Amino acid sequence: MKQLLFVFIGGGIGSALRYLISKYLNTSFPYGTMLVNIAGCLLIGFFLSLAAKYNHFSQNQLLLLTTGFCGGFTTFSTFAFEKSIFLKNGDVLNFIIYTTLSIGIGIAAVFIGMWLGRTI
Repeated sequence: MKQLLFVFIGGGIGSALRYLISKYLNTSFPYGTMLVNIAGCLLIGFFLSLAAKYNHFSQNQLLLLTTGFCGGFTTFSTFAFEKSIFLKNGDVLNFIIYTTLSIGIGIAAVFIGMWLGRTI
């Protein structure tokens, strides 16, 4: 039950932060969603790399930071919905740009986060 509480707290903080960022950055293009998803990829790579290198994080801390915060902060469902809107509106170019940048930079961000975690 304690672990569920850590996930709940981290998820709440991550979700609230995602909402605020998306509220102010999502205009004609979903910049906010793309930013939080890429930042979440960077953070999860960083947190897990630090945990592997230093073994300082408890299981509860990792649950709060990764499953909770990163899980609540990032959003695959909104990403998929926004892509469907592009397709529904016939905006194939922005669909391709958004999909390619989000996935490509997201994967790169995980590796960058892992590298940062190892170099600290």
